[in-house]
Amino acid sequence: MTGVASEPVDFWAAFKRAHEVVRARVIADTAEAAGLSEPDLAILVNLGKAGGALRQSELAASLGWDRTRISHQLTRMSTRGLVTRERAGGVIVTLTDSGRAAITAALPGLDAAVRRHFTDKLSAQEIETLAAVFSRL
Repeated sequence: MTGVASEPVDFWAAFKRAHEVVRARVIADTAEAAGLSEPDLAILVNLGKAGGALRQSELAASLGWDRTRISHQLTRMSTRGLVTRERAGGVIVTLTDSGRAAITAALPGLDAAVRRHFTDKLSAQEIETLAAVFSRL
C-alpha cells in the first residue's frame, strides 16, 4: 500500500498497524519501567486526569472497557494498593497515595515516550486533525 489508503479496509489496516506499533513502543518504554501493566497505566492516567476519583462505570466508559474487564483489573490494582473502591450511589474508584505516587513517577516517561514514538513524528496540523477525528470516534 502506498500513499493514503483509498479502500476502507486498507485504511483500517494502516490505522490498526500504526496503533499497535505506537502502543507497543510507548508501553515498552513506560509501563514496564514503572512496574505497571498497560491496563494499570490506563486506569491511573484516567483517574489522575479526573482529580483522583471516578465512578467505576465512568472509568470503564472512558477506557472503552466492559464491566467485567474493569472489575477484574480494579480488583488486581486494589490488592496492590493502587486504588480503592467504595460503594456510594455506585462504585467510586479512588487513587491511593501509592497509586498517585506510581502515576506521578510514570508520567514523565510516558510523556517522553508518547512524544518520541508518536507526536514528534507529526506536524502540529496533523496532531490537530487527528485529535478532532479521535474525538468523533
